[in-house]
Amino acid sequence: MLRVYVAAISLVLPLRVLAQGPAPLVGTQITQVSEHVWAILGFPNIGIVVGKDAVLVVDTGLGPRNGRSVSVAVDKIAPRRKVYLTTTHFHPEHSAGEAGFAPNTTLIRNRVQQDELNAHGQEAVERFSGRSPEQADLLKDAVFRKPDVLFDSEYRLNLGGNVKVRLLWFGGAHTKGDELIFVEPDRTLVAGDVVQNKVVPNISGDGGTPSSWLKVLDQIKRLEPQHVLPDHSAPGDGSLVDSERGFISDLRDQAIALKHDGLESDAASERILSVVKSRYPDWTFTSVAGFVKSIYADPDTVASSEISKH
Repeated sequence: MLRVYVAAISLVLPLRVLAQGPAPLVGTQITQVSEHVWAILGFPNIGIVVGKDAVLVVDTGLGPRNGRSVSVAVDKIAPRRKVYLTTTHFHPEHSAGEAGFAPNTTLIRNRVQQDELNAHGQEAVERFSGRSPEQADLLKDAVFRKPDVLFDSEYRLNLGGNVKVRLLWFGGAHTKGDELIFVEPDRTLVAGDVVQNKVVPNISGDGGTPSSWLKVLDQIKRLEPQHVLPDHSAPGDGSLVDSERGFISDLRDQAIALKHDGLESDAASERILSVVKSRYPDWTFTSVAGFVKSIYADPDTVASSEISKH
């Protein structure tokens, strides 16, 4: 069972209810996800993996003020430990708070994500800054530093006391460089945007494809996670992986069939939306159209549609 409390620490702003929309500030509600994993629930959920000797922080919050707030929370939860920091992907609410952490924090990131950050990080900061004066203020001092550690597909950390963590890149999904964090003694997955809790998925910019996302989920499934901490929805158990895969597969199957029948993606989106809202009444629907367009553009979808014609 999750243990939840409001920490007696000075963070930027109290948690806003996720269903009310994304708040640009981290919250004060801290949840124990599993024996060694904690989360600050907010925008986004911040993962904190605690070992005897060190702690791993996953994601930073939007801008340096949020990063400093997270750093204060980490010191309350796990004082006097070495701090490692990693990010699930390059979007500003996940990465642009790194300047708020102490200079001796060890920053770890996979190479594909770092390439995305180099190419699109500042562009994303400017885009988020344009959303509101509040976000612009939070991001005005955002700077990115060179990671201390870059890895290709996997990096292993021992935080002490048998708390071992695997940092993994399985391929593109929400973005090209989505990173997954797996805490081995707890079988806890910090999933970023790759596995959410009943939220319609979306592919950002030139990220992955629906087919590559399914392949990533197949690799996650082999880890057999028992706990899942998503970035933008409530923590849950390992069944979230199957739910995510089932939803994407359902959308993909419907879209392939409609593409074969000659429907354009906009018309297909309207038809699919009415179906999935009936099939998944407890899901949060932001936009199905974007994901259907991604399915239509997916080379594997095009190939499947062509095969079905013969």
